[in-house]
Amino acid sequence: KNTIIEPFVHIGADVVIGENCWIGAHVSIMDGSRIGDNCHIFPGAVIGAIPQDLKFGGEKSVVVIGNNVTIREYCTVNRGTKDLMRTEIKDNCLLMAYVHVAHDCIIHANCILANNVTLAGHIEIGEYAILGGLSAVHQFVKIGEHAMIGGTSKVRKDVPPFVKAARDPLAYVGVNSIGLNRRGFTSDQITAIQDVYRLLYVKETNVHKGLDLVKSKLDDSPEKARIIEFVESSKRGLMKGFRYN
Repeated sequence: KNTIIEPFVHIGADVVIGENCWIGAHVSIMDGSRIGDNCHIFPGAVIGAIPQDLKFGGEKSVVVIGNNVTIREYCTVNRGTKDLMRTEIKDNCLLMAYVHVAHDCIIHANCILANNVTLAGHIEIGEYAILGGLSAVHQFVKIGEHAMIGGTSKVRKDVPPFVKAARDPLAYVGVNSIGLNRRGFTSDQITAIQDVYRLLYVKETNVHKGLDLVKSKLDDSPEKARIIEFVESSKRGLMKGFRYN
């Protein structure tokens, strides 16, 4: 209903497109794509192509795109494999031109991926994260909510919530305090987050010892609990801490 499909669009089998969408010219929406309401997909984008994975066996996987998602020119979003059976971009995300989202990625709500960001398979990005242009993310990496990653970054390790990351190799460069303030975090909450990362990353210690200090020395808070949960569940290990060169 009220969806506009411009000329030369290809729509495959088993595709669902919601209301009030705009699908630009020369877009390909391939088998197994699910697109929510109020989405804008710009010319040349390809949604739902089979994974670039030699192990893919033709399983009927899907791409799921939420509501109010904007996908700019020439982005590619591949279907899932038997591992997860879906690739998902949740509500209110912006993918700028030439972004690639590989199989089995999950991008949570309100994320921004700037031009030419490249995601390998099985990546999870938390809500309100921002990835700068030309950044490349290694397969199976997790990026926490409200993280901000500088442009041209090579993201090989997990990036915990609420932080800014930059440099090469990628490292912690502070708490994303401006972004958190814009999202309604109080000054006390931001200070509590800074205290956690001061022990994890700034103090001359390793992450495991830093985590013990966080647990023993800092007052409990939802933000502290979330950071501990992320660190303890990391399978690829965390990005490096801040160091002066």
